[in-house]
Amino acid sequence: MKLITAHRILIGAGIAFFLFYAALLLVRDRTTAAFVQAVVSLTVAAGLILYYRTLKGWGQRPPS
Repeated sequence: MKLITAHRILIGAGIAFFLFYAALLLVRDRTTAAFVQAVVSLTVAAGLILYYRTLKGWGQRPPS
């Protein structure tokens, strides 16, 4: 396995975690603090998604 593949898997797991955490906070708690944490979690997930998109061309050989 290439290092970039492992990196993509870990970034994907991070995205899934932050989305799950935000959903869990919004379902279980109805406080302002929970809402703020959920918004921060969704922001981090969005940042990771943008970063994941930049990895599209990594790990490929340049044309000869």
